[in-house]
Amino acid sequence: MTASSPDHARSAAPPPGCPAHVHAAPGAAPGGGAGAGADEPVRFYGPAAEADPIGLYEQLRKRHGPVAPVLLDGDVPAWLVLGYRETLEVARAPKRFSRDSRIWRDLREGKIPEDSPLLPMVSWRPDCLSADGKEHQRLRGAVTESLDRFDHRGIRRHIHRIANRLIDDFATDGRAELLAQYAQHVPMLVLTHLLGLPEEDGPRLVRASADLMTGSERAAAANDLILETLRQLVERKKATPDHDFTSWLLAHRSGLTDEEVQNHLRLVLVAANETTTNLIANTLRVVLTDKRFRASLAGVRMTVADAVEQVLWNEPPLTACPGGWATGDTELAGRSIRAGDMVLLGLAAANTDEAIRPDVSAPMRGNRSHLAFSGGAHMCPGQEIGRAITDAAVDTLLIRLPDLHLAIPEDDLSWRSSIWARHLEGLPVAFAPRRPEPEPEPSDPQGLSPEPRTAPLPVPTAGSPAPAPPPSRLRALVRLLLGR
Repeated sequence: MTASSPDHARSAAPPPGCPAHVHAAPGAAPGGGAGAGADEPVRFYGPAAEADPIGLYEQLRKRHGPVAPVLLDGDVPAWLVLGYRETLEVARAPKRFSRDSRIWRDLREGKIPEDSPLLPMVSWRPDCLSADGKEHQRLRGAVTESLDRFDHRGIRRHIHRIANRLIDDFATDGRAELLAQYAQHVPMLVLTHLLGLPEEDGPRLVRASADLMTGSERAAAANDLILETLRQLVERKKATPDHDFTSWLLAHRSGLTDEEVQNHLRLVLVAANETTTNLIANTLRVVLTDKRFRASLAGVRMTVADAVEQVLWNEPPLTACPGGWATGDTELAGRSIRAGDMVLLGLAAANTDEAIRPDVSAPMRGNRSHLAFSGGAHMCPGQEIGRAITDAAVDTLLIRLPDLHLAIPEDDLSWRSSIWARHLEGLPVAFAPRRPEPEPEPSDPQGLSPEPRTAPLPVPTAGSPAPAPPPSRLRALVRLLLGR
């Protein structure tokens, strides 16, 4: 389901202009294309590029079309796919574009330094993200079947308990910084529980995964910390299995090695935490700043789940992701791609491609065909859990604090960007102070069921009516509209 937010797509990024100062780099475009004039690759990193990545996408699209030559950290050449159809073409063609980065020509030729901030994100690992064909099916099958063993209703109960506990920590203050005190913690606390990690590991894993995703100088150390934490977890679960994702991966009939289990835990932990944190923050920002959106939400023309889908169209939590490496000389949108070239998928750009979305302000109700979770065989397997965490976290906050409002002017919000994502740096809010609510004793102390769920989460179809919220939620949403 999607929601209407006419002003949102126009307000999703700072005013354009900064990318005009991005310097084209000298030398040939990736893949041996023309190296002068319009085909000069643009630096897709650094302060100028990070100031307005969404604006930069549009500049690249106008200059190069659906596939653009860019330079990544260290002036590493790559192709950035900006078109919706071209993104799906790459995602659905593993024989042309392998996810095995060991065929990356610049890596094989020793042009990528060992401390490159790109490596923690693109290095080959024994996980399904780096595999193709039958090996990918074996590894991904273990992940998806283990995820399917969770009872999603139990997960939602656990999310609500975590969310209420975090809200209780600041409810009496009348003010909060929702990114640092809420959005960054809900996903990791849920994930540590699902993976079987101690809850106290959450804060340091939040910091480590953020360093990894932003490609900072601490990325390599953060990656080492995460891997060591997960190695110890695998050892513990081998000795004492439980009803958790780690134990189920270890016991899966695919016969995963300890290293494969460890790397899949890393994949789930990092990808799910950072993307869900970003999705929660973006959804809350839109709810708090877009008046038409709030009116539609309070008027019950949409639900929070609708809002999440619209944000996935307009502000996907990953703006770009690795799409693969060319297995041989090929062509994409008229571009000559050489064997071993790196190809990135510009997910945010693809979602605003005029070919499929001529009016980005138009609502996308009932349309889940966005590429926020990529596409093809490597589409995110945990997207429903990410949606559930976001929906429950936002919904719980709005019900508990219906008069919630932004504590600073919207224009004062600041952002940080990397090749992979664009993040809010803070989301300060104010509200009437409230007493913490007593937490009822759960009937299922774990918040999860060890039995497989009997049916998938319902996915509404286009045109189906949105379910009406319960009366308590309706009252809270109306107060949200009127309370600011």
